[in-house]
Amino acid sequence: MQADSTIIKAIIDATRSVTGPGEHHLHIPDLTHAEKAMVGDCIDDGFVSSVGPMIPEFEDRIKGFTGADHAVAMSSGTAAIHIALLAAGIKPGDEVLVPALTFVATGNAILYTGAVPHFVESTPDGFGIDPAALTDYLSRISSINDAGELINTLTGRVIRCLLPVHIFGHIGAIETLSSIARQHNLMMVEDAAEALGSFSGGTHAGLHGDAGIISFNGNKLITTGGGGCLITNNASLAETARHLSTTAKKPHAFDYFHDQLGFNYRMNNLNAALGVAQMGRLDGLLKEKISLLDAYRQAFSGIDGASIYVHGGDEVSNYWLQALVLDKADYDYRDTIITAAHENGLLMRPIWRLLSHLPAFADCPRMDMPQAEALVQRIINLPSSSHLGRLHA
Repeated sequence: MQADSTIIKAIIDATRSVTGPGEHHLHIPDLTHAEKAMVGDCIDDGFVSSVGPMIPEFEDRIKGFTGADHAVAMSSGTAAIHIALLAAGIKPGDEVLVPALTFVATGNAILYTGAVPHFVESTPDGFGIDPAALTDYLSRISSINDAGELINTLTGRVIRCLLPVHIFGHIGAIETLSSIARQHNLMMVEDAAEALGSFSGGTHAGLHGDAGIISFNGNKLITTGGGGCLITNNASLAETARHLSTTAKKPHAFDYFHDQLGFNYRMNNLNAALGVAQMGRLDGLLKEKISLLDAYRQAFSGIDGASIYVHGGDEVSNYWLQALVLDKADYDYRDTIITAAHENGLLMRPIWRLLSHLPAFADCPRMDMPQAEALVQRIINLPSSSHLGRLHA
């Protein structure tokens, strides 16, 4: 179904009323002289690799803001998911319940461990895992064995972990999902890559289960250029994560002894310095995100057939990316709108393809996911850079 010219013009005009003239990308980093100065200090001091004072400083800033007892900075959000799963005890052949509606890095990290992604349904309320659909599904395809493990009765494999994803910073029904994990003896690792500054029930995203991860890629709310972080309140899990992400090297003044397979995943001091400077501006960036949300809501309030997503309940979302949700679920309809926007310098994007549609995951188990299939066809991300919110503060 093609979007007619009236709808296209209304969407572009509404977006332009928020962004102003010129070309606007999806989300660009917001950097100032403070970031340049702090990175420059690292260069002057010679601390440019995975040793330096900015790394623990950045981890402390993350702990202070999120309330986490432990934070382990790493080279990417993907690395952090990989390490979080390993530290949580995920083994080759285990199944990990994960939404198909997520960025490919989530599924890739599961495959890195040798585990099997098991795709589950999403909900239109927050775009995360649908807890009611998941509960019904598990009642039909799983049972608890004598060892207390959840067994997929269709494959015979152990379902070891639940991996919720906080899409665009929206936490959704995380307390319910945490309860489901406990009831089924599952570890829970949260992909909070996009959710720095999002809270539910007063608890920061990533701290509702055993561990969570945050991304600081160049397009995130704050950036370290490239980087991620594992957060947890579990001291043993944090110690394991730090060890594995530092090539599993045992501490020693000069000897190199690595007691297991490890990974060179530690964040470097230059990236951490950028992060420290960005953390100093985080509260302001979060306020600008809400100003941008309010501007888009007002701009789209009179448009039929599409609406700006606003979460329900009492969660606090960072609204990392603003989501325009179309009433109609149709790929051609969605793509016609996005193509016209690109031609007008507004670089909107669709949400990702479902992982279950990608070759690497073709053989993975999955439940029926009609809501996820529809959401892929309905969601368009609008230009969401923090500086746009500054225009409307």
